[in-house]
Amino acid sequence: MLVLSRKENQAIDIGPDIELVVVEIRGDKVRLGIQAPKEVPINRREITERIEEGKVEGVQK
Repeated sequence: MLVLSRKENQAIDIGPDIELVVVEIRGDKVRLGIQAPKEVPINRREITERIEEGKVEGVQK
C-alpha cells in the first residue's frame, strides 16, 4: 500500500484518467473528490461488500 500525505485542494493522479482530490478536511473527516471515466465503478467499501454479497438490487458485480 502506498501512503501519501495531502493537504486541502491537493490531488493524486491514479493512472492517466483518475484524479483524487482532497476537497475538505474538517476535524477527523476528510472529503474526497474523484474524477474518473463513467465506466469506472466508484463505491464506498461497505457498498461494494453488499454488492458482492448480493444484498443490493439492480447492481451487477
